[in-house]
Amino acid sequence: MEEDWGEDATRRAKAALISTLVPNAKRVADYMYGGQNNFEADRKAARSLAAAAPVVGAIAPAVRGFQQRVLRYLVLEAGIRQFLDIGTDLPLVGSTHDVAQSLVPECRIAYVDNDPMVLSHARALMKSAPGGVVGYVDADVREPSAIVASAKDTLDFEQPVAIMLLFTLAYVTDGAEAAEVVSALVGSVPSGSYVAIYHLASDLDPAMEEAARMWNKMMPTQSITLRSKAEVADLAGSLTPVPPGLVPVTEWRPAADSPVDPAASVPVYGIVARKS
Repeated sequence: MEEDWGEDATRRAKAALISTLVPNAKRVADYMYGGQNNFEADRKAARSLAAAAPVVGAIAPAVRGFQQRVLRYLVLEAGIRQFLDIGTDLPLVGSTHDVAQSLVPECRIAYVDNDPMVLSHARALMKSAPGGVVGYVDADVREPSAIVASAKDTLDFEQPVAIMLLFTLAYVTDGAEAAEVVSALVGSVPSGSYVAIYHLASDLDPAMEEAARMWNKMMPTQSITLRSKAEVADLAGSLTPVPPGLVPVTEWRPAADSPVDPAASVPVYGIVARKS
């Protein structure tokens, strides 16, 4: 008989931090990104999501491509050298410090997460290039003051910072709270800083509602919320969008040789915006 993931939410949530028999959000994402830090429970969860919404399989390469294009823009065009990456995934080639420091080795990156497994892997495997700095902050996205206080060990908040909120705001289920998180983070950085967001969409593929419901049943303490284009725009507040503004991630400055077809839209919105 298959295990009932909905039977005891508290027990499963605690077990997911250490057990290979219970799906963990970070390991599920790792599997979707093609990583190897995952187990059969995670792979089973990912397959269930893809069966509910086949487009789920296209999300990982699309958002990875968006992240890398955003980083290239921020480093090479906007001149950003500091990154606050909130919601660290398990280490993969192409992480924020890999891309940023491959372009300018002196870039400084503070990774933020509250999953002990993620932080352990990050400290062991995510090392800075010579001349740059990589630091780690143990905090939840809902704790912007704590994030900034700890990130000051790595970043100079008197200089522009790029705040990377890649998927992370989907874990903040209340829209007003999510907007307050962004506002507080933006308030901690100077003019000339940027915010990069991608967020699962509620209004681009109807099947995503069922996929989100399944995710929330499997991982109730890591529940996600889908948001419409208008709701994602609200998260960016009064920041100035970088053209083309808020669009599906495949449509944000696609590379000419991109393996992802920009016309093959995925249900994820992306935006990069500047603090004036």
